Amino acid sequence: MENGLGIPQTIALFGASSEIGQAVIREIIQVGVANVVLAVRSESSVAQFKDELNGTYPGVNILVHQFDALEFESHDGLIARIVTEVGDIDVAVIAFGVLGGEPCESLLSTDAVQVAQVNYTGTVSLLGALATQMKRQSHGKIAYLSSVAGERVRRSNPVYGSSKAGADSFAQGLSDRLVGSGVSLLIVRPGFVASKMTAHLKPAPFATTPGAVAVATAKGLASGKRIIWVPGLLRFVFSIFRHLPLPIWRKLAEKG
Repeated sequence: MENGLGIPQTIALFGASSEIGQAVIREIIQVGVANVVLAVRSESSVAQFKDELNGTYPGVNILVHQFDALEFESHDGLIARIVTEVGDIDVAVIAFGVLGGEPCESLLSTDAVQVAQVNYTGTVSLLGALATQMKRQSHGKIAYLSSVAGERVRRSNPVYGSSKAGADSFAQGLSDRLVGSGVSLLIVRPGFVASKMTAHLKPAPFATTPGAVAVATAKGLASGKRIIWVPGLLRFVFSIFRHLPLPIWRKLAEKG
């Protein structure tokens, strides 16, 4: 529950090794926050970030919980453990996801299925668990880091694009379902984000940074928006891309 100054008491980051997710936490944490939960597969992967938060905000309780997007059956239990330990979850940031291999490799069945399960099924499972808990609380905010890759899937990585498209669509429907419950769900659609995960890729037009995504996400959460694009210009770019004739889209996608 937020305190008397409107400051959330517990913030949870799922996929806590994500550069973008960590940037969002840096942007929304402030003096007065009581707990930050870092949910991640490997505790060692967030040790440096945990130390950073402890050093900057010594009064905040930083907890690490084991979380695997593919262990669907564990998600309800994880949420329950967090609530038992620190109380209501006021803000949840969902930042996990995988790109998959190179274009030719990403169509191999084992790789493709894992990308789809992490990005789509894992997101559906966790969003469902979080929404159920927050409806029980009658309050809470969720930020889901989606991608413009799902707006019109490109030939370079159809598995990643389609998995993001599915998860984004689910998030939209869930957001509508939560109206009037006291719970809100913000869908964040960044363009190409220059990070460790994309360091091997050629930056696309309108590329952005983890910090820029974090600033936009913080503003979106504060304003109660449903969907934001980062940078904002991409909203208008994709309103055109979405309706381009297929031959033109294929030509553009080949260059991206």
